[in-house]
Amino acid sequence: MAEFEPRIIAFLCNWCTYTGADLAGTARLQYPPNIRIIRLMCTGGLDPIYVVKALLEGADGVLIGGCHPGDCHYQSGNYKARRRVAILQSILGQMGFDPDRVWLRWISASEGQYFANTVTEMVAALKEKGPNPLKGVGAI
Repeated sequence: MAEFEPRIIAFLCNWCTYTGADLAGTARLQYPPNIRIIRLMCTGGLDPIYVVKALLEGADGVLIGGCHPGDCHYQSGNYKARRRVAILQSILGQMGFDPDRVWLRWISASEGQYFANTVTEMVAALKEKGPNPLKGVGAI
């Protein structure tokens, strides 16, 4: 049997974390290919339903990446994202699901190495946890 390889969905801010991911690619920094990126204009616009949907449809983890607090191009979007993720993790924990499968990280456009390290760290943590127990629950 093949070793478990986690699938990660990443919702990334266009102005910071997405650009940091682009820097990691152009600098040819190595990180696992387990991540699928969805670019958002701002993490403050991310509806938590999309995070839950990703988990229900089989993602083993979700990474939400935005600008550092105080650096948001839309003034307070990252603060909104931080509050929403905290509430979402609390609800997931109350439902018996591991809230540590949802990560929120502040990664600026110049932090390509930090992006690569974050993905590598998340893949290792998810390999330790094993497959998502919700996989297929949301299938109709």
